[in-house]
Amino acid sequence: MMGLMASEETRTMTPPTVRSSAAHDAGEPGGPSTRAWTTRLLVLGIVLSALNLRPAITSLGALLEEVRDGLGMSGSVAGLLTSVPPLCFAVFGVMAPRLARRFGAGAVVCAGMAAIATGLAIRPYAGGTAGFLAASALALMGIAVSNVLMPAIVKQWFPDRVGSMTGVYSMGLALGTSLAAAVTVPVSDALGGSWQSGLALWAGLAVAAILPWLPFVRGRADGKESGREESPEPAPAGSARVEAPRLRIARSRTAWALAVFFGLQATAAYITMGWMAQIFRDAGVSAGTAGLLLALTMAMGVPLAFVIPRLATRLPHQGPIVLALGICGLIGYAGLYLAPADGAWAWALLLGVANCAFPLALTMVGMRARTGPGVAQLSAFAQSTGYLISIPGPLLVGVLYQHSGGWGLPITLMSALMVPQIVVGWLAGRNRTVEDEAGR
Repeated sequence: MMGLMASEETRTMTPPTVRSSAAHDAGEPGGPSTRAWTTRLLVLGIVLSALNLRPAITSLGALLEEVRDGLGMSGSVAGLLTSVPPLCFAVFGVMAPRLARRFGAGAVVCAGMAAIATGLAIRPYAGGTAGFLAASALALMGIAVSNVLMPAIVKQWFPDRVGSMTGVYSMGLALGTSLAAAVTVPVSDALGGSWQSGLALWAGLAVAAILPWLPFVRGRADGKESGREESPEPAPAGSARVEAPRLRIARSRTAWALAVFFGLQATAAYITMGWMAQIFRDAGVSAGTAGLLLALTMAMGVPLAFVIPRLATRLPHQGPIVLALGICGLIGYAGLYLAPADGAWAWALLLGVANCAFPLALTMVGMRARTGPGVAQLSAFAQSTGYLISIPGPLLVGVLYQHSGGWGLPITLMSALMVPQIVVGWLAGRNRTVEDEAGR
């Protein structure tokens, strides 16, 4: 994998940004061995962080029925619970670029991992629905800022390997997602059927993710003490840093297309993570098997999350990939509607392919802007706007399910939303950058 990454020449609309040494940005001596060590540490931090960006959600999806019973939630309140992730991502994600300029991206991601660990550790034992939601929001705040900053970190440190590094990050994210879906129920059963223990165990993984970022926190502090300007864009050692001008992202049609595409794929993803296991359970599938089906859906992102970004960076237009993923989603939803139990494994696989619109969206964020600061601004806009768009989806599914008494209407809604997702994804995949469209 590392050999493939090293040989990749990413397609970009303009020459890649000049990258400073990792050691220089981390405040370390600039020797070759130090630079190599720091780069490896950064890759480890990216992978461990990615592993932590979805277990808070998919572990809950696997145990949603037990949590509902334990906390006395109605279907509508459970729908609200599945809408909390995109709400937090929208509210807190928009703060990430400003925090990164103030404290450094490494420090913000490190703090994000600490917030995830704390939230996951206390939410099963917070007592009542309100405490559960508040602790979940703390963990989701850490996920939100990390979500936004990861594409910018990849563009900043690996400008010539955007596809490969986005793939590595996306693979880690998909692996963490599927792992949480697969093992949460068996671990809960092994711990005496305690859903609290099954949810709390994921805090340990977040604690491990804090460690690789600690040197980058210190490096940022050293940079500030030495008088370096607080630009998130690296510059060659010995050169002056220039603060990148802020773009008027809202003037860019490409940014809006990408934001809507991000929002619609997030809607599908969070409906899937929050409700798909319940759809299978209501069709007569056991809880353990339903968790494995959800895990299969999430696990499809492990290989495809590496392949799709690499393929996307080699194409002048990413629309054909958007179309292929959308068709897989439409077939999967049709199967859930017509024969949810009989073809369960096929539908789970197809929906897993469709969910790979997420790594594609991340890759397009990195390709639709020229610089690290530009990517950070576009990422914040696309993700915050997109997650705002996605908020009603899981809640509406819960309401439709409760009032219709079945899954026909919710699945019809999911299928209908796939059509505009394909359209705006095609527009977002065009070969252009937001700097060309967003006036200064």
